[in-house]
Amino acid sequence: MHVITYGGLDICINSAGISNPLSFFEDQTDGSRSWRHTINVNLIAVIDCTRLAIQTMHATRKPGVIINMGSSAGLYPNYKDPIYSASKGGVILFTRSLLSYKRQGIRVNVLCPEFVETELALKVDAKFIDLVGGFLPMEMVIKGAFELITDENRAGSCLWITKRRGMEYWPTLEEEAKYLLPRSKTRGRFSIIDPQKFKIPESFEKIVVQTLSPNFRGATMVVCVPLRSEIKPDHVLLKIVYAGVNASDVNFSSGRYFGGNNNDPSAHLPFDAGFEAVGIIAATGDSVHDLKVGTPAAVMAFGCYAEFIMVPAKYVLPVDRPDPEAVAMLTSGLTASIALEKAGQMDSGKVVLVTAAAGGTGQFAVQLAKLAGKTVIATCGGKEKAVVLKELGVDRVIDYLEEDMKLVLKREFPKGVDVIYESVGGKMFDLCLNALAIHGWLIVIGMISQYQGEHGWKPRNYPGLCEKLLTKSQTVMGFFLTQHSHLWQQHLDKLFHLFSLGKLKVNVDGKGFVGLRSVADAVEYLHSGKSKGKVVVCVDPAYCQQFAKI
Repeated sequence: MHVITYGGLDICINSAGISNPLSFFEDQTDGSRSWRHTINVNLIAVIDCTRLAIQTMHATRKPGVIINMGSSAGLYPNYKDPIYSASKGGVILFTRSLLSYKRQGIRVNVLCPEFVETELALKVDAKFIDLVGGFLPMEMVIKGAFELITDENRAGSCLWITKRRGMEYWPTLEEEAKYLLPRSKTRGRFSIIDPQKFKIPESFEKIVVQTLSPNFRGATMVVCVPLRSEIKPDHVLLKIVYAGVNASDVNFSSGRYFGGNNNDPSAHLPFDAGFEAVGIIAATGDSVHDLKVGTPAAVMAFGCYAEFIMVPAKYVLPVDRPDPEAVAMLTSGLTASIALEKAGQMDSGKVVLVTAAAGGTGQFAVQLAKLAGKTVIATCGGKEKAVVLKELGVDRVIDYLEEDMKLVLKREFPKGVDVIYESVGGKMFDLCLNALAIHGWLIVIGMISQYQGEHGWKPRNYPGLCEKLLTKSQTVMGFFLTQHSHLWQQHLDKLFHLFSLGKLKVNVDGKGFVGLRSVADAVEYLHSGKSKGKVVVCVDPAYCQQFAKI
């Protein structure tokens, strides 16, 4: 009748919930009027209604949203009524398992409120209700339902609502990572170039640092060198298609990243520049069996501003496609993903602040924080960047060209910020530290404002830092990606998975840079503050055009 009257089905909410009328621990019957009936109502009926709704949406060829009502009792045990807990747990896992319908335009989500004042909930001991903070207002449940309906990225999602913690998505990305199986280096990969047609040239071009300077253009030059035909047994030769540009390129050209016993970085001159790239495997060593010629791959190693790079096979990260988006997920995406999980204590933070949020890594940080169910604040400079951040789902965008960041944080977030993802440094670091909540975490992943200048990056003093941390039990933690290489493949797979599901957007800056001779322009553009998203260089335009058609 609904379809006949309205011509389709846009939204379907399946709500069925009864308690087991007999205690499972004392029930001596066959269960037909007790636990079997409870499961039929709470689980089987929801499955059947979901099936019918999907069939209707398919028949009318219109997209739609289905929300199944679960319960917090399906997320953790209900010792008084294990049948109710089992039936609601079934609804949750059933719904989450329908994620693939998103490809057909149908999003199925599950809503799990804790205790709402209903006839069923009134049977629960009042003392226990008080312990969990009291009954949920119906407004919170409605707000959660509208979020699952309106957020087009939500499919197979479980939204847990409690009066104690507010709205959270379950499981968190960190919990998912514990059970998701890592992809092998060959599973799901395919050759995009016929190995027989792939020709390796006798020479190639690359960028080398010839003199130490934070002026990348003045410090580097493009050189042509022979390409050795013999591949080391355990190595891979990668044909680079896209290379990523990073703020720290100027630190590298200054010689800042050379450690060891030799403290004179000039002793390493000349050295290859560039940190990250994606491309296709051009050749493999004799002992490499799990990587095939012609398949897409990424590397994060010194020397990626080049047409070819040879690296140990263990450092090769398989990817689905050699796209600009794949480059963005490397240094920028991995830094955000690993730093927020390992250093950011995302389980405990409710409000997250991301500085330089419209940039390469900031865009990932805000989205991963939102996916974790956090309230996200983001800073940027300019109206266009503010629009980008709002499209990414940021709750509060602070355009520091238009607003006083200090006043905004003090007025709108008087209790402070739980987690801050900071990449600007200087005065911005000071503002963030003063805005940090009690028990807050400030993650320092860079300090771009201090990288350039006549003498390059110079350390700063922060008077009173220890006293501030002590009085509020706060933590300031540095994060350097190369020290977490054992997590790269796991987190890269997670980012690709989120991207493939449409849960993660990847913004690549629209200003095109083509060829190695444009790298210096790209570095200067990044430091100009004008970029939006990841800055990428197309190293070989012939290959870039070819892959764009695939």
